[in-house]
Amino acid sequence: MATKTKAVDANELSIEERLKAMFELQKVDSEIDKIKILRGELPLEVQDLEDELEGLETRMKNSEDEIKSLDSAITAKKNEITNANSLIKKYQDQQNNVRNNREFDSLAKEIEFQHLEIELCEKKIREFTVQIKAKKETIDVSKKYLNERKTDLENKKHELEEIIADTQKEENTLLKRSRDIESKIEGRLMAAYKRIRSNARNGLAVVTVERDACGGCFNKIPPQRQLEIRSKKKIIVCEYCGRILVDNGFTE
Repeated sequence: MATKTKAVDANELSIEERLKAMFELQKVDSEIDKIKILRGELPLEVQDLEDELEGLETRMKNSEDEIKSLDSAITAKKNEITNANSLIKKYQDQQNNVRNNREFDSLAKEIEFQHLEIELCEKKIREFTVQIKAKKETIDVSKKYLNERKTDLENKKHELEEIIADTQKEENTLLKRSRDIESKIEGRLMAAYKRIRSNARNGLAVVTVERDACGGCFNKIPPQRQLEIRSKKKIIVCEYCGRILVDNGFTE
């Protein structure tokens, strides 16, 4: 019910009152913009650093998991070598009790095969060991870099917190003022204001006429158009940039 009352009140405002409200809103929003500019790129830098740290930690965790997997593979290969040595001993013992050369040659082939298996396992162990060493070196470098970036993040956060602490009270007051003025402006105009503001590089949706030109794009405004703006009888936008034009008498 309260929302409907606000809409009725907004629609009952004269064109001049609507223009004045929008100009006041622009001034407040521009002050909020200045505070955000003061913070600069710090919020984005903090977010980027947090994302980078998260990515680094994920990659380090993956490398650590891969090292565990390689360690398990080395253990498995060592077990295969132990089994192969056991089989070699078994076949050698059997060779002492063979009945003919065919059985001896067959066991000799089995022994030779197990030696080849041992050589292959040892080769794999060496490869896995090299991979583990490389991954550990990468993790060590990553840890050092991670600590440096964590320090950078803490410094950026501290710097941002100091700026926010200095400006938060003023920003909260301005935000409340902005919401209060918004409630007095009809929805259609408010939507147009926000659209123009979002498309404007400097965030200016409502500008005054300065030296016979638009205060936003600085293109000349014809005298007849200026008279219409000064009359405050209708809402006029710049034909070049689309900003809402108001008489500079509002600044007095």
